[in-house]
Amino acid sequence: MSRPARLLLDRLPSPIGELLVVTDETGLLRAVDFHDYEHRLDRLLKIHYGPLRPEPGAVPAATRTALAAYFEGQTDALSALTWDTNGTDFQTAVWTALGSIPAGQTITYSELARRVGRPGSVRAAGAANGANPLSLVAPCHRVIGMNGALTGYGGGIDRKRWLLTHEGAL
Repeated sequence: MSRPARLLLDRLPSPIGELLVVTDETGLLRAVDFHDYEHRLDRLLKIHYGPLRPEPGAVPAATRTALAAYFEGQTDALSALTWDTNGTDFQTAVWTALGSIPAGQTITYSELARRVGRPGSVRAAGAANGANPLSLVAPCHRVIGMNGALTGYGGGIDRKRWLLTHEGAL
């Protein structure tokens, strides 16, 4: 975890709503969310970066290209993006585990907890999943309920369904 000197916010189009993409002064990805959840993004940024607020700025070309490629059908394009957050060690472990779920596949919350070495911490893994500031890049939409239900997604269940269909998981 590193503390950035600046945060930059860019807005990019997507088929499921405008994306809010936050990078730092080096171009490292810090957060991705949807425009209609800007209040949540702001809350998460306050938790992770305190008073540091994002200012308008362009996303690096590689990030822009990877996001566009993902929506154009190259569903593994986001796995090449590097990111950093100021989450706890447990949260970072969960978000890293999310990145290891291949596009087109899903896992349960209990499997997520097992993958981070805490099989008895299903609720904690779910909470870390819900606090994920890296929507799409740390693909929390690939985590589903034990019965296969599309439970909880910060961008809304309709977007979760769209993303899983786009990736071939539904």
